[in-house]
Amino acid sequence: MKDNDTKRISRLTSILLQLQAKRMVTATALAKKYNVSTRTIYRDIKALEEAGVPILTEDGKGYSLMEHYRIAPVAFTETEANALITAQKLVAGNSDSSFLEELAKAMDKVKAVLQHTTIANTEMLADRLAVSNAYAKDSSTKFLPALQCAITSCFVTKIDYQKEGQIQSEERVVEPFAVLNTQNNWLLLAWCRLRKDFRFFRIDRMRRIDVSSEKFKQHKLTLQEFFNLSK
Repeated sequence: MKDNDTKRISRLTSILLQLQAKRMVTATALAKKYNVSTRTIYRDIKALEEAGVPILTEDGKGYSLMEHYRIAPVAFTETEANALITAQKLVAGNSDSSFLEELAKAMDKVKAVLQHTTIANTEMLADRLAVSNAYAKDSSTKFLPALQCAITSCFVTKIDYQKEGQIQSEERVVEPFAVLNTQNNWLLLAWCRLRKDFRFFRIDRMRRIDVSSEKFKQHKLTLQEFFNLSK
């Protein structure tokens, strides 16, 4: 097999994974990603269609795959996908660039087998997850997966929280917004209904949490915007 053929097969496979990992992909974005012309991408898309891949084309928007089309019999739950997103963030600040490149490719493959709603939730979590470069490898919490789902599903959460130096814990009703790892601790950033403001809560000081089915209106604010406003 010629080298050009090998490269094209690799590109076609990668394009298919990109289509499955995103709701919509443009020819321009694909051309830039693979360093080829848009004409080449048009030919690649046609080749995939001729191979039986159900690609939908929307004029002026791009390409997408027909809902429920999957190329691998692997299924991830949202909490499993969130765990991978968290691991990617943890590694991102503590690894070399070549390893991160391979990890990004692996995450594309993971996203390719997720339902669209789960992809949207994991992408939202990725935008609301921050990790410092020097994290503590022995820091742990049993509530992180449940809090991550509360963030993506906008579920009101009750927490029994014990402040430093206090013996008794106190109940707080919060609207989880983001999770961060900094200064060797996992923190929950949430809108506190008692204080009527955003507050940080150390997750290792939570004695119990109750993620309710009550939904709150999503806060129209990114994590970076919150940091900018807090300066």
